[in-house]
Amino acid sequence: VQLQASGGGLVQTGGSLTLSCVASGGTFSNYGVGWFRQYPGKGREFVAAIRGDGSKRYYADSVQGRFTISRDTAKNTVYLQMNSQKPEDTARYYCAADGRLHSYSTWYQRSDEYLYWGQGTLVTVSS
Repeated sequence: VQLQASGGGLVQTGGSLTLSCVASGGTFSNYGVGWFRQYPGKGREFVAAIRGDGSKRYYADSVQGRFTISRDTAKNTVYLQMNSQKPEDTARYYCAADGRLHSYSTWYQRSDEYLYWGQGTLVTVSS
């Protein structure tokens, strides 16, 4: 599976931006998809995830209520709608996918549990 993330850019505090993650090369509905973000010099931080069938969504506490993850199976695309953005949302955002069975229910929060990664898209929130 190849992933292509896009939609990053510059937005003012309180503004909105939508990121897209387009997949190719596999049956996308078989894969759970997560969004992670990375600050300079830091590791990747979990943001949101969605199951392959879209039945469940998960969010980090820091974005709960502001961000929404969704997927369009027909377009092989997962979206991250980001509202009420804050300067601390400034980071490079990555989408990731994995279709394997996992032994614990919170696997989606761990970046090392994802096999496939997109190239990242930069989001800058100005204060």
